[in-house]
Amino acid sequence: MNSSGIKSILHPLRIGEHIARYPIIQGAMSVGVSGAKLASAVANAGGVGVIASMGIGLNSLYFHKRQRGSFFTANQLALKDEISKARIISPEGIIGVNVLVATRDYLTLAQTAAAAGANLIITGAGLPLTLPEFTVDYPDVALVPSVANVQAAKLICETWKSQYNRLPDALILENCQKVGGHFSQCEQANFPGFSIEWVITELREYLAQQEKSIPLIITGGISDRTEIDQILGMGADGVQIGTRFITTEECDADLRYKEFHLRATPEDIVTVPSPVGKPSRALKNAFAEMAISSISCANADLSLLERRCIANCLESCLCRDTKKTYCLLQALSKAACGDIENGLIFSGANLGSGDRIISVSELMAELTC
Repeated sequence: MNSSGIKSILHPLRIGEHIARYPIIQGAMSVGVSGAKLASAVANAGGVGVIASMGIGLNSLYFHKRQRGSFFTANQLALKDEISKARIISPEGIIGVNVLVATRDYLTLAQTAAAAGANLIITGAGLPLTLPEFTVDYPDVALVPSVANVQAAKLICETWKSQYNRLPDALILENCQKVGGHFSQCEQANFPGFSIEWVITELREYLAQQEKSIPLIITGGISDRTEIDQILGMGADGVQIGTRFITTEECDADLRYKEFHLRATPEDIVTVPSPVGKPSRALKNAFAEMAISSISCANADLSLLERRCIANCLESCLCRDTKKTYCLLQALSKAACGDIENGLIFSGANLGSGDRIISVSELMAELTC
């Protein structure tokens, strides 16, 4: 709402050649939480639906544990299938694919997504400095990096401009104090007077100097219309929302995963160490408590932690180097498949206020009306 207490008008969001009716991007949640069902439902409701590519082939028929290299091939084939499914359900909607720079097959999955008909490629978990080189044959596919601070945004823009004569089609700025899953301990958080509004202002001033308009999208802790209006009022062009979409009928995760989120309270949100070397925001369960104790107690019981690396999927992962951590891929997959005590359950800082599982169309109406 604006200062007079009246809701602002939600304008369409243009990213490259694609225009969404509402300035809402659904967050990508791995492994197996945001797939074709969720992404296509969001796209049909006027937002941007996003398929998470990390580990997408893990539980597919394409993956054979004993076959070397099978995991990465499975990811490609499963991603093609998922985009095809989303397109059948939402032929005209805007469908994006999230690829993580920290994964070993990120460039392959980016190319696969572009070739398979994705409208957007959203990156996270690193700086996609060479991404334009690998998507040059798909000029209509918008490239949208996620960044944790102004410095990262500047580096991407300046590198792309000098090496590829292009700029990002949009930028997603992560609010490190509220975003779900992995987050950066961004240096601005310790800056006197820090606020997400301050970072938006700094980045908006930089983007205004560029040769083309680059929409700025904010993600982290946004759960209702009031918070959307607040972020847009700070100068953002759109928002990305993840956690609220978990408790929808179309979310691709197991029903038990959704119900666990539905029952969660703010007191259940904890910071869990991750094998990628960054903290992560998640919900408290037996797995989270064990993962936390693994770094604070030398004699901790680690029986719930699956410490066997099955795919070598990340460029840098402590799971390969130490027995005091866990396989991130399997921990996320277990939870999404319904093993809610023995898996890792990511969550944003705001859970929302719903008391039942609703359809995506109901949620989008709540967020936009």
